[in-house]
Amino acid sequence: MKRIRFIGNDPIQKEFGIAVRKNVNSYFREKGISTKGNAAMYFKAIILLSVYIAPFVVLLTVPMNAWVALVLVILMGIGEAGVGMSVMHDAAHGAFSNKPWVNNVFSSTMYLLGSNTFNWKIQHNLLHHSFTNIYGFDTDIDTKGVIRLCQYTPVKKFFRFQHFYAFFFYGLMTLSKMVTDLNLLIKINKAGITVEQNRKPGIEMLKLIITKAIYFSIIIGLPMIVTGFS
Repeated sequence: MKRIRFIGNDPIQKEFGIAVRKNVNSYFREKGISTKGNAAMYFKAIILLSVYIAPFVVLLTVPMNAWVALVLVILMGIGEAGVGMSVMHDAAHGAFSNKPWVNNVFSSTMYLLGSNTFNWKIQHNLLHHSFTNIYGFDTDIDTKGVIRLCQYTPVKKFFRFQHFYAFFFYGLMTLSKMVTDLNLLIKINKAGITVEQNRKPGIEMLKLIITKAIYFSIIIGLPMIVTGFS
């Protein structure tokens, strides 16, 4: 995992950055708007979490045929995407509250998706936002299997068809994340990033393994035990 720090020496660039931050802060101050979450944001979070969790509870507790179960699973998928993109993501950026524990609680919804909060904060907050769209440093634009996301990635012949098949494979990224999380944490540990974040590599690895075991036990184990769909 590559590490690099970009420091601009151009005084005009520095002045631009200072001006942007000043104008943004002035806007929120003049409009009387908080830079953190409001009632609408919390309501949105409750709705999205409910769309994800409620169908699963119904599926486990109410006898039904496979077609009804399929509808509930689709609702779960919609809720899962919403939780990932509009609850966990915002909280991981510290946008929910001035209180760190509130942001930690909502960012921990990542565990409900079978992934890892610490991994996400390193990959997204640190690496992606520090090196946005810089090939070789921003891991978000690395090639994802058969999906090419950056113009500088070496071209393979089958990439010319990705506008047809990418939709299907992109839908499997949640499943992929469950597997690739382990490899990502190993890279993060080896790069020394975990220690830099005042975390213990062994503890983070143990947490990852335990949370994934719990997730699979609930999301796969419970339906196999209490429903007729095993």
